[in-house]
Amino acid sequence: MKIAQDIIIAPVITEKSMSGIADKKYTFKVARDANKIEIAEAVEKLFKVKVAKVNTISVRGKMKRMGRYSGYTAAWKKAIVTLKADSKPIEFFDGLM
Repeated sequence: MKIAQDIIIAPVITEKSMSGIADKKYTFKVARDANKIEIAEAVEKLFKVKVAKVNTISVRGKMKRMGRYSGYTAAWKKAIVTLKADSKPIEFFDGLM
């Protein structure tokens, strides 16, 4: 069984993900084998909030070149977590706004 810290890897901090905070939508980089139920439970346990729904996206690796050598960056999984209306916001993201 995985613990919450193994499922939620890092927050995704981009301009688009920061605009979703007003609607209580938070974006995280998650483990590739994690499902929506595990992600919801991990966010609830780590941040003490109530999750309404979870949307997941598998992000493909991009083609990168360094001179004549080329390869792909690592593929990863992104989760957009929507909190319930009566839930408190996540404090970590409040400091970034």
